[in-house]
Amino acid sequence: MIKRFVHGKSLWQDAFALVMAVTLMMLVTSGCQAQQTDEEKVSRFGEYSGYSEGRFDEWICNSQYIEMRDGVKLAIDVVRPAVDGVAVDEKFPVVWTHSRYHRGPQALASRFGMAGEIKSLVDANPDLQRLVKHGYVIAAVGVRGSGASYGTYTGLFSPEETRDAFEITQWLAEQPWCDGNVGMQGASYLGMTQYMAASQAPPALKAIFPNVAGFDLYDVIYPGGVYRLDMIRHWDELTEQLDNEWLAPRVDADEEGKMLEQAVAQHEDNWEVAINYRKARFRDSASNGYSYLTHNPAPHLAQINHAQIPAYHWCGWYDIFVTDALIWYANYRGPQRLAIGSWPHAATPDPRVMMERIRLRSAEQHRWFDCWLKGIDNGIMDEDPINIATLDDPGDASWSSSPQWPLPKQEYHRFVFAGGPSGSVESVNDGTLVHVEYNNKADGAGDRDQYEINLETTTGSATRWDNAVGAGVMNYGDMSENDALCLTWTTDVLPEDVNITGHPVVTLFVESSAGDADFYVLLEEIDADGKSHYVSEGVLRASHRDVSPAPWSNLDLPFQRSFAADQRELDSGVVMKLEMDLHPVSNIFNAGHRIRVAIMGADRDNTEPPPVSPGTTITIHRSAEYPSGIQLPVVGR
Repeated sequence: MIKRFVHGKSLWQDAFALVMAVTLMMLVTSGCQAQQTDEEKVSRFGEYSGYSEGRFDEWICNSQYIEMRDGVKLAIDVVRPAVDGVAVDEKFPVVWTHSRYHRGPQALASRFGMAGEIKSLVDANPDLQRLVKHGYVIAAVGVRGSGASYGTYTGLFSPEETRDAFEITQWLAEQPWCDGNVGMQGASYLGMTQYMAASQAPPALKAIFPNVAGFDLYDVIYPGGVYRLDMIRHWDELTEQLDNEWLAPRVDADEEGKMLEQAVAQHEDNWEVAINYRKARFRDSASNGYSYLTHNPAPHLAQINHAQIPAYHWCGWYDIFVTDALIWYANYRGPQRLAIGSWPHAATPDPRVMMERIRLRSAEQHRWFDCWLKGIDNGIMDEDPINIATLDDPGDASWSSSPQWPLPKQEYHRFVFAGGPSGSVESVNDGTLVHVEYNNKADGAGDRDQYEINLETTTGSATRWDNAVGAGVMNYGDMSENDALCLTWTTDVLPEDVNITGHPVVTLFVESSAGDADFYVLLEEIDADGKSHYVSEGVLRASHRDVSPAPWSNLDLPFQRSFAADQRELDSGVVMKLEMDLHPVSNIFNAGHRIRVAIMGADRDNTEPPPVSPGTTITIHRSAEYPSGIQLPVVGR
């Protein structure tokens, strides 16, 4: 049983404990690998040795405040290679992170009695230890209004925070232990701060490694116009506690904690995530000084591209930002690489996946920074730019590379909704999913499925969304019980494996007895025992249905602008067309299994309630005139 996130504590601690356990395993593993491959010169995806010498087995952390242009003091940890407890007197490249949270996990480590072992961000991250051992300095800075940093937080990626990144980068480059070359790393918020820093074009910033980072926040917080209530509430609770309760470590000079106390006092008026995002319902909304058109990476794309800073985009198929990673790749104009693995945003119940993620990221991050910060010709830019893991049954994955996205052999295959029964599930309708070029033949008078919206339907409480805020280990389990409360359409048993890699696109022809409705579409794989496995999902509020040209390359996917003026209610008795994409996938649907599409009108544990009253019905049409269905990106052999 996965425990729920209670006031931000229980599961954040559980997730931290899991990550720490895996980290310790990886430390042993990476140490053995370093000894085995020390003399071998290897540079390929996930493997790297022999190009630079791992000279250091120690590191030392010092912390201080650095003052910004407006007098706000930011806390910084600097971790340098050391010998016999003394920092090495050499100049090295610096890799830093700009964190909304703490500079390191010391506060959480102390709750597990591990404060003595965890004194900096490096102590808890084998990939950063690898960099230090090979001659890098690691720095971590708390954004203004967070941790031990002074100032007030005025919203995600504010102009003030972003300009701080420019000053910090240049300050680092000027220090006596820096050789003038600076890179950035970090995940989630810490990944997005890298793109924001790139928009400022600091001369010393030579490369970034954004890990699980968003592109456009509106499409994450209000995907399809539907508010991610559960995720934002938990993130709000977590950040509030990190700012005011689980206090960050003080800097070295602050022996009595007076400066930390002063900094925390300035956090009392921090911008409140849950309150302000709830008010910013549309893409052109503003709330308490916040705007998606300014406090957001996507609107700064032109400045980011002008900087031409090399970027390695890193993500997982079950991450909330996986669509964003591919949109970044499609729009980025500097030297770049992309890797997408089989993992979610944070913790996963499979330790093999956790270990693989750390091992691969450690090698790729090292290769990337050696190339761009040290000028080592290790061939990383001569390889295919994209590496992806394709998921197979029963959860294994195989890696392959590609020169492009979408993949060269990808073709869309159309599957239309049809009558049933499929005999695979006792759902509301148990329809069939038919693979056709185009179905020009109606099923007859019953060529539609009607559904009274069930407010109890849910994708569960251990989803990719919970996982994104440390609120649980992603574990969807069997979706069959939920499928029974939905409309479903399921294929016959597959005679051979089907590789679906790309962006599923759904077209629905709908009616609603109310003026609006939410349409959640789930893509699932049904195994030989009838168990339903979650693969992907998408959602669209019908009043947000208008498709507009995207302000960036959107990979030819439907784009809803979702401005306030774009909202249109559904007209009673009129069939309306909805188009949406699901999160991209790379999944082998195995021979002997089935493909299922399930549609529900609410996701109880994850989003705001739908804008309907009890008893509201929706109708999905599936005739020759209104061929609702899904296009699946099939990759041939």
